[in-house]
Amino acid sequence: MLAVVVNGFGGPERVELAEVPVPRPAAGQVRIRVRAAGLNPVDGAVRAGVFGGAGQRLGLGWEAAGEIDEVGADVTGHSRGDRVVGLHHGAVKALGTHAEYAVLDASAVVAAPTAVDAVAAAGLPLAGLTAARAVDLLGLAPGASVLVTGAAGVVGGLAVQLAARAGLVVTALAGAGDEALVRSLGAAGFVPRGAAPAGPVDGVLDTAVLGESALGFVRDGGVYVGVIPGAAPAAERGIRVEEQEVAADGEHLARLVALVDAGELTLRVAETVPLAEASKAHERLAAAGVRGRIILTA
Repeated sequence: MLAVVVNGFGGPERVELAEVPVPRPAAGQVRIRVRAAGLNPVDGAVRAGVFGGAGQRLGLGWEAAGEIDEVGADVTGHSRGDRVVGLHHGAVKALGTHAEYAVLDASAVVAAPTAVDAVAAAGLPLAGLTAARAVDLLGLAPGASVLVTGAAGVVGGLAVQLAARAGLVVTALAGAGDEALVRSLGAAGFVPRGAAPAGPVDGVLDTAVLGESALGFVRDGGVYVGVIPGAAPAAERGIRVEEQEVAADGEHLARLVALVDAGELTLRVAETVPLAEASKAHERLAAAGVRGRIILTA
């Protein structure tokens, strides 16, 4: 089968399409015939060597949509032919989901949304679970104010929707041209990038990784939630500082799928790129202004 790999660290030019053996599922796993797979910033970080793995051939891809092709031993609740989405957690791995077939833990795989196609569904697992975990960590009651930085991005846009659905009063921080977009996702207020909110907020969900400057927008005793482990600023003024770390959580993913099917969670696709042109997709990933997930199709 064909799979996207890197054999050395660097830019998009290090991305290769390789012929590799079709993987087999072990006990507790399923094999998916991948139809679509999201390309995420973490894939660019793997390619650049942020997570190590020098001297190894590394596979790329954390999320996929497709059909179950083979079921390993001790798996219940999944059958061959089921349409599914799932998260393949882990940065350093021999094969990821950017391939014609991928093996995932059965507990990380759930029935695919019926309201959208595989291309749209492929962008849900990583960004959706990241945003949902971050909103949960805010721990704010309905009516509290929250600022979402990077609100026009994929994770930020999902966070705006989930926070608004939780009854929070959301202000979105994004580019000046993104106001209509973020308001359509549920933001009650808008702050253009480079400006500050009119007053302190109860919480900040910092998908743009602004760090200390975003912490400065939080009221004394409020909460700051970061989306990248190890990147949060030091706590001050009684502010609770949290960092979400995504996990392959099938139960939570199933709840997000239900929201998609109910029309309560919008998934945005920027463009689709054939698996064979993965290096071009990585070039696009590095460009500014991408609004929605880049999806590789196999």
